[in-house]
Amino acid sequence: MNTPRTEIHDVLGIGFGPSNLALAIAVEEHNAAVPEDRRIRAAFLERQPRFGWHRGMLIDDATMQVSFLKDLVTMRNPTSDYSFLCYLREQGRLVDFLNAKTLFPLRIEFHDYFDWAAARVAHLVDYSTEVVSVEPVTGPDGEVHWFDVVSRDPDAPGNGTVVRRARNLCVAVGLEPHLPPGTVRSDRVWHTSELLPRVAELAERAERAETSTAVRRAVVLGAGQSAAEAVDYLHRSFPQAEVCAVFAKYGYTPADDSPFANRIFDPEAVDLYFQSPPAVKQALFDYHRSTNYSVVDQELIESLYATRYRERVQGRERLRMLNVSRIREVTELQDRLDVTVEFLPTGDREVLSADLLVHATGYRPRDLSTFLGDAAKLCLRDEADAVRVGRDHRAELAPGTTAGIYLQGGTEHTHGITSTLLSNTAVRAGEIFESLRSRQLSASRA
Repeated sequence: MNTPRTEIHDVLGIGFGPSNLALAIAVEEHNAAVPEDRRIRAAFLERQPRFGWHRGMLIDDATMQVSFLKDLVTMRNPTSDYSFLCYLREQGRLVDFLNAKTLFPLRIEFHDYFDWAAARVAHLVDYSTEVVSVEPVTGPDGEVHWFDVVSRDPDAPGNGTVVRRARNLCVAVGLEPHLPPGTVRSDRVWHTSELLPRVAELAERAERAETSTAVRRAVVLGAGQSAAEAVDYLHRSFPQAEVCAVFAKYGYTPADDSPFANRIFDPEAVDLYFQSPPAVKQALFDYHRSTNYSVVDQELIESLYATRYRERVQGRERLRMLNVSRIREVTELQDRLDVTVEFLPTGDREVLSADLLVHATGYRPRDLSTFLGDAAKLCLRDEADAVRVGRDHRAELAPGTTAGIYLQGGTEHTHGITSTLLSNTAVRAGEIFESLRSRQLSASRA
């Protein structure tokens, strides 16, 4: 049973992570400053029961890799009271943070900042609401003017669905964990997105059994920041266990966070990337992969190396680096995993009996068709079958469509490496808001 909502939204956001949170704040600030007839009618749908951003990797001492000034608002509106500094002032930690002399807050603190901001715009968000389909709606002129968004809502009568109508959608559903082909998740095989709750579960299980040997050996696959953090966290969490890092490189690659390289994250760099020919886009992406992909903070690399060296000196090596290697086979038995690791230069194979295998194998964009349904068919595609997107992050749609679909993420092919990163969150939200506002004004004058 579908329960229709009669209000027509100017924009309906699908997903409510940092990207659509930043857009909600831009809408809220605008609406507070203009008469009612000029306000943007917005709402956001989120399938999680509350705001959450990579909760499974909120390691207690992990820090952000972007400056706190690249928060939800400052790059768009430096005077906003939704900034990280305003959050610190309200929490009574502004002076303490300044005395720490850092640009990079703890990750758990920045998540709390997001949570604080999300609570202030909670009236715009419906949580525990999963979008199941999106249907284009045509007007008397035969053109698609609206989208009907069908979702499962906790307050829907009879556990049915609710239909909301919108002139525009803003899709910000984030990325989904990527696993190697054939991988089957289980109690022993995880993705790093599950790290903290899984480790807590193991610790509780060991406590109930009154044993300190919940994990004897853990294997982590991957060479990026999440992989290195998982290796370090498991090594600290299970002081009796051996932790094996498996990766195809010779060693972890340091992240390039030098000032000139970081200009790839500047708002102006998005303009240049967008207007560049495909070959130049690919070259820029390849040149600057080391700012974000399969790289690790230098400080963490040095810490792991120091740990490994100290253990060698002491004669008890719990941290093993299986470099230039790949996992070739995983066999799950009743009481363990047998993980076959091949040393690539010689082809020699070693079978590791392990309690855990953690995949730090990254994330990938979600397929639009899985939740946009028929509406996804309106998106025009380029020669590589990627969605064509305008500079204002609005997907190019089939002729006869005046309704809009904005994309926050999944646009690396058009907008560059910052598409899925926090660096340009505030700026991107501002660009989408300005596009929505200008189209609203144009429609009102027509």
